[in-house]
Amino acid sequence: MKTFKKQAAQGDTMYRRVESIPETAKIQEKWDGVIAHSETGHNHVLRDATGCKMFTTEDPFVCYLRCETTVMLDHLRDFHTHESIEFEPGCYEVRRQREWVTEGFQRLVAD
Repeated sequence: MKTFKKQAAQGDTMYRRVESIPETAKIQEKWDGVIAHSETGHNHVLRDATGCKMFTTEDPFVCYLRCETTVMLDHLRDFHTHESIEFEPGCYEVRRQREWVTEGFQRLVAD
């Protein structure tokens, strides 16, 4: 398990502790705890997301979490898995890795 200081990364996601969530961010009403979906099924998921809320932004590469309880972020894969990360109560910025495509725009990394 990784110890979270100011920031941490797991696969194509990066997490940074922030003081607050921007007012322009919108709460995602129905959320199953998945931070990043994977085409191969090895998602990045908060183990028990009942104490956390996700907030989306206009930028598809950035979202925010507000955790009221301590939660674990797991990488759901049986092999070559990323180490779990423990989040203490607080606010976090989540950034997704982007990749360039020949069409000249960016997209979420596909794995």
